[in-house]
Amino acid sequence: MVDDKDKQEKCCPPGQILKDGQCVMPEVTFTTLVISLNTSALMHLGELEDPETGVKRRDLGMAQHTIDTLRLLEEKTAGNLTAKEKELLTNMLYDLRMRYVKLTR
Repeated sequence: MVDDKDKQEKCCPPGQILKDGQCVMPEVTFTTLVISLNTSALMHLGELEDPETGVKRRDLGMAQHTIDTLRLLEEKTAGNLTAKEKELLTNMLYDLRMRYVKLTR
């Protein structure tokens, strides 16, 4: 039996989700923005394949830029996030910073 997740992975382009039988972009939320930036940073750190080329490449300058963008979001949204949003952003920033430090040592 094929479930919706299997069908989604087989028919939807990367980054899209299956909703009401159609492939669509996920809803725009603070969480999806943070996850998108995290994915971009991981790709620039060489930990994920580029979805277009299928190749892992490292670009530490772009990784740092993306981490700095997340830090700026953390700074500018202070006091305006839900507890879950704040936790997500804090944890992702910590993880990305540790990965970056490990690569640059």
